[in-house]
Amino acid sequence: MAMSDRLPVLLEPEQLLPILTDESLLIVDLCKPESYAKGHIAGAVHVDYRHLQSGSRPAAGKLPGVEQLSALFSSIGLNDEVHVVAYDDEGGGWAGRFLWTLDVIGHPHGSVLNGGIIAWGNEGYPVTAEIPHITTTSYSVATQGAALVTKDEIIARLEDPSLALLDARTPEEFDGSKIRAAKRGHIPGAANLNWTDTMDKSRGLRLLPDDELRKMLSDRNIRADQEVIAYCHTHHRSSHSYLMLKHLGYQKIRGYAGSWSEWGNDPDTPVEL
Repeated sequence: MAMSDRLPVLLEPEQLLPILTDESLLIVDLCKPESYAKGHIAGAVHVDYRHLQSGSRPAAGKLPGVEQLSALFSSIGLNDEVHVVAYDDEGGGWAGRFLWTLDVIGHPHGSVLNGGIIAWGNEGYPVTAEIPHITTTSYSVATQGAALVTKDEIIARLEDPSLALLDARTPEEFDGSKIRAAKRGHIPGAANLNWTDTMDKSRGLRLLPDDELRKMLSDRNIRADQEVIAYCHTHHRSSHSYLMLKHLGYQKIRGYAGSWSEWGNDPDTPVEL
């Protein structure tokens, strides 16, 4: 059985440990550089999370161009056969962004380490400062797939009951009392679930148990039969929401890379407080 057929979207440390030396695995560390240098999972290649975003303002969270993404994935040795396990040091935001980016480019084999290096280290699993040798590839990113949604697509479907919008920002950003763009508030009809509220701080920032997460979503009228679009300010925090939804088995999920930094700085977009 292929690695990709038996690894879940959300991988526990005890599941990763015995397969660390499997050649069909590519472990990607999205921690801060100083954290990676101090100690990382054996064999993990480091990726600067800034390379997952264009950085172009006002919508800095949009994807880089296909040439930049191709260069990034080639530099870490990605190919169509490897199964990627991504982790970070903040509960899964950047690891979720990496997983979402894999979905966008059509790479089907990806997981996130539940709790990342926090849970891994807290529970005594080994780390190393050794930098692995990377065999680079010539990975070509040709398409941007269904996991990505645009502002215009959302505008066209604001009245569509089969669509749900999940805002991963803080309640203060959501209700407009904290302003980080030209306009304040949220996309009309969106439900707010602060990404950190879905983390279990007593278990190394893992996701909360599935039944608790499902209740959180149900309480916000987010249903599994809907298409769910996750957004925040730059689609960093909401990539964690995307990961959560994917782990829970939601079939129709997308991420809005422009997020509020695009929506809230566009004079023509509707807002709600």
